[in-house]
Amino acid sequence: MSRVLITGGAGFIGSHTADALLADGYKVRVIDSLEEPVHPGHRVPAYLDDRIEFVRGDVRDEATMLAALRGCEAVYHFAAFQDYLPVFSRYFDVNVTSTALIYELIVREKLPIRKVIVASSQATLGEGLYHDADDRPVLPDIRGDEQLRQGVWECQAPKGSRGPLKWQPTDETVANPQNQYGISKIAEEKVALHLGRRYDIPSVAMRYSIVQGPRQSFYNAYSGACRVFCLAFHHGQEPTIYEDGQQVRDFVNIHDVVDANVLVLKDDRANYEMFHVGGDKAITVAEFAGVVAEVFGATNYQAEPSGKYRFGDTRHIFSDVSKLKALGWSPRRTAHESVESYCQWLDTADSIGDILDYCSKQMARLNVVRSVGASS
Repeated sequence: MSRVLITGGAGFIGSHTADALLADGYKVRVIDSLEEPVHPGHRVPAYLDDRIEFVRGDVRDEATMLAALRGCEAVYHFAAFQDYLPVFSRYFDVNVTSTALIYELIVREKLPIRKVIVASSQATLGEGLYHDADDRPVLPDIRGDEQLRQGVWECQAPKGSRGPLKWQPTDETVANPQNQYGISKIAEEKVALHLGRRYDIPSVAMRYSIVQGPRQSFYNAYSGACRVFCLAFHHGQEPTIYEDGQQVRDFVNIHDVVDANVLVLKDDRANYEMFHVGGDKAITVAEFAGVVAEVFGATNYQAEPSGKYRFGDTRHIFSDVSKLKALGWSPRRTAHESVESYCQWLDTADSIGDILDYCSKQMARLNVVRSVGASS
């Protein structure tokens, strides 16, 4: 393949994937709308390689996308809307409509696209798979605000099951999204895999876990623990630990993600399949805060819960990556390495003094962060 199109290619995962493809001899074209706050001032980021052909545009615009697709033999579709905002229709307009448009243009214009790879998310799993007290599989619903205000953190057994519940590694057969972003990503997967198979366009869906590393936007409230904890320690502040800190998470290094992205481009065994892309190591939020503390040289650090929680968060989530490992991939970088590289990236920022305050105000405005014992 000579030229690859990456939508959202000025972003975190897209730009790193572009670097790997360039190093592998591919030509790369990127289309990105440079939306704020991820791209302050709508500027092309300095880290974007000069060899990349850059197009500024909206992936929902037919003429723009047709021009971007022409001359390409593969597409990575990373452009997405990801936020806590309750603008429900926008998630589907950006994430699903743009994906359908790509297939529509390929079919209508008979474009010689040999593979389409779409970015999905661990958010499609919701709370993931659990086993009840009788060792039967269950898929819990979202934890209600009344439960969380009481400081009851664990998922409760659904009707017909006995607790306590125990979280399990969750494979690709599970789909139980609990928010608008996860629901939109399920729809995007189905558009890609079903239309791909119907029209003989090899397609792959990649469900990324919590990806970490440099170039992750400082202002993206969705980007999570690595940004929040690193910024706190950078400013000499105590990091905010939600719930009791015992939530299990699945962090994966950006370079392991890129390795997976390049693998499924080249390996035909990946065609028409969906894969989990995770770190293959369960770690609690408190343990991860300890990793960040260690990188920053903080001694005797003990994670202390803040008495707050984020409404809509999953309690435990851990992706089973066995299917992707069967293709020869495995995650090779540690959480410590991810934090170290993110801290180096943090040191390159022009101004980060207002970021924690900005993000805290955003989360408060959206009523995402709430306090135990507070009235609704």
